[in-house]
Parts: sequence; C-alpha cells; structure tokens
Amino acid sequence: MIKLADISTMPPPHLDEDETRKKTKALVEKLGKLQHKLLASQTHAVLVIFQGMDGSGKDGAVKNVFQDCHPNGLSVHAFKKPTEEEFAHDFLWRVHKHVPPKGMIHIFNRSHYEDVLIQRVHKWIDEKRVDQRIEAINAFEELLAFDNNTLVLKFYLHLSYEQQALELQERIDDREKNWKYNAGDWKERELWPEYMRCYQDVLNRSRIPWTVVPVDKRWYRDFVVATTLVNALEELNLEFPEIQEK
Repeated sequence: MIKLADISTMPPPHLDEDETRKKTKALVEKLGKLQHKLLASQTHAVLVIFQGMDGSGKDGAVKNVFQDCHPNGLSVHAFKKPTEEEFAHDFLWRVHKHVPPKGMIHIFNRSHYEDVLIQRVHKWIDEKRVDQRIEAINAFEELLAFDNNTLVLKFYLHLSYEQQALELQERIDDREKNWKYNAGDWKERELWPEYMRCYQDVLNRSRIPWTVVPVDKRWYRDFVVATTLVNALEELNLEFPEIQEK
C-alpha cells in the first residue's frame, strides 16, 4: 500500500546531481529514438498521464523529458474545467477522444483523475459517485490497454507542502512566470490534507499502477520520468517495419 507521508519528495541523498543530469540527457535522447520506432511500427500507442498539486512541475516534465521526440508523433492535452457541452455528457466523454492511436504518444497534463480529485475534495460529488468513477476509470484504462495495445504510464508528481509555497511564490516574483499565477492556487493549498488523502486513495485503487515521482528537485523528477518511460518502451520490443512489396 502506498503511503505518501512515508515517501520522500527529495532525491536519494547519495545521488550526484551532475552525474544524474548526464544520465537524464542520454535517456531523453534514447526516448526520442524509441518514439521514432513507435511512430514507424504503428503497433502500440502510449498514454502518459501527469497528475500532481499546483507547482509540482507537470509542464516542466513534459518540456524536458520529451524534447527529443518528433512533434509528428506527440500530442499534449491539458484538461481544464469542463465546458457546458462536456458537462452534458459522462465525465469520460471528453477524455476518450484524446487518447492516442497506434504510433502516437499522447500526454495528459492533468487528466480524467481530476473528476475524482478536485470534485471529491470540494464535495461536489458524493462517495458513491467517487467509487463508481474510480471503477469506470479502471475499466477505461484497461480497455485502452487490452483493446488497442495502449501502454498507459501514470506519474504522480510528489511535491512537499513547503516546496509548493516556494513554487507558487515564484510565479509572483518571476516576471516570466507571472502568466502561471492564479490566486485560486493559494486557496486550494488550504485543502492540502484532503488532497493528499484523495490522491493516496486513487493511487492505491488504480489497477494500472502509478509511478510516484519525488519532485522537490526537478533534475531528479526528469530522471525518474525519463527512466520509467525508456524502460517501458524498451519492453515493447519495437522494430522498424520492413518493406512488404519489392
């Protein structure tokens, strides 16, 4: 069982930052080559899900880890507050149309899990609806995996309460990050204990497992995400297709 309070948000103390950055650079390059094979082979799809509290570095993870991937084989979608049309459908309706076809990597920067996190924290849905939605999410992800050869990789970006304050303040102090500032983020911060409870519950009830990524040091975040992605794609044994007609 995952207990977030028992998992450090920092890198292992023995880890050398410079050496880890070099390893990450090599992993990012390898990921780009694996994506090339994925795009060419058209045998599998890859769905990458990033979830985490405000300031946990979802945007940075996407930018840094996928920088060597070709844009033709990559798509990023951020799920924000549902539109009126989306509210009129079941909660997964808006999600299903953004899942990847074979050959593609699609990245969800926030995802369908918002509907059992923020809505649960704010008591907009009751616990019976939470249970139904978690079961629906599990079935949905299994459908993608078993019916369309979709590799589903889920990352929870594990941020400390103290580091979040620094990250949110930087959005005020750094002019280049002002565009990320949202006064509501500080209000949501007041609900931290409830968010941690709901995240932990989701992590433990998911049938496709999550990778918990310590993110207080962003160089370690990138290393863990890149390592996980490369290892998972290597296990697919992707190959470039041969010419069928000569």
